[in-house]
Amino acid sequence: MKERVIFHIDVNSAFLSWEAVYRIRHLGAKEDLRQMVSAVGGDPVTRHGIILAKSIPAKKYRIHAGQSIKEALEQCPELILVPPNYALYKRCSRAFMDILREYSPVVEPYSIDEAFVDMSGTRYLWGDPVAAAHTIRTRISKELGFTVNIGISSNKLLAKIASDFTKPDRVHTLFPEEIPDKLWPLDVGDMLFCGQSTVKRLHRIGIYTIGQLAAADPQMLKVHLGKQGIMLWGSAHGTDLSTVMPDPEPNKGYGNSTTVSMDITDAEEARLVLLTLAEKVGQRLRADDAKAQVVDISIRDTDLVFTNHQMRLPHPTNITLELYKYACTLFREMWDGRPIRHLGIHTSQVIYGACDRQIGLGDDLFREERQEQMDRTVDRIRHKYGQNAVQRAAITEG
Repeated sequence: MKERVIFHIDVNSAFLSWEAVYRIRHLGAKEDLRQMVSAVGGDPVTRHGIILAKSIPAKKYRIHAGQSIKEALEQCPELILVPPNYALYKRCSRAFMDILREYSPVVEPYSIDEAFVDMSGTRYLWGDPVAAAHTIRTRISKELGFTVNIGISSNKLLAKIASDFTKPDRVHTLFPEEIPDKLWPLDVGDMLFCGQSTVKRLHRIGIYTIGQLAAADPQMLKVHLGKQGIMLWGSAHGTDLSTVMPDPEPNKGYGNSTTVSMDITDAEEARLVLLTLAEKVGQRLRADDAKAQVVDISIRDTDLVFTNHQMRLPHPTNITLELYKYACTLFREMWDGRPIRHLGIHTSQVIYGACDRQIGLGDDLFREERQEQMDRTVDRIRHKYGQNAVQRAAITEG
């Protein structure tokens, strides 16, 4: 069995870096936002919203992501604020991911500015892992103008932790044999999936470092933290069996997902995102004269924990509102209230062409036919006049 080599590649201060590069390369700016006390976020005129990304010089003023703009300006009245430009960020992210796919076919976008790359078995193509990482890091800097951190290990968990070591523009390794020296001395708050409330509970039982967490009795941790305690104990030992999951192969299913610009904490807001995704998935199904028999939704929360849940449908469908209804059912069953960073809908077991629909008690076959006809009419209008030609009121009002 070949040795696993996993990279985690993370753009340094992504939104701010992308703004800085765009202004220098395309607008002729002489100053670099990354070298100034600056930040991206909210509305600089009304001073509403939060900080999305900040420069390294802004750190000395204790400016941080997620902070309100009002509070940030109170701490540093000279702070240079730049409004977010999500269309630009999507283009930069796409160029970033395209370069990664030249080095491995197995790339898992983890958010708009980070990805896992399975580099197992590529030594003869790109050299040893550290040399390959420096090649990728240098190329991204030269061609795209921004810097990245790259963490290298034998699994995703350790690679992710390694990429968070010293920044910016660095390559770090964290293989299992390096855990005692590189991981265990760190503060327990540096452990993935370990939020502030969990840190406080660990402190109450005398655990302050990841090494102390690794040395603790797992059953004792379970008493204090439940199943999360066992998971954290395994993480402290570098245990992670998950694989790098690239986007689904075409024609095996139809899906769409999005990384939201602001964490979702409200169920109604999440349902609006699901409706938008269901529209896109339904439109693609109808374009290929296809209907799905299984719907799956996925959630990645702000601790980067990925969960998904699926159901087999009573009958194959490509109707937007039906896909949305089932997605909402799945969401209601699985969401535990933690802030959401990424949402997705995927369909599988697809049937192409005409298929009979079994009529159940309470079904209104004519209503369902009308819904599909209405969806197809909207598809034709959008194809001719653009995606925004027809929009649902719920989305425009949201």
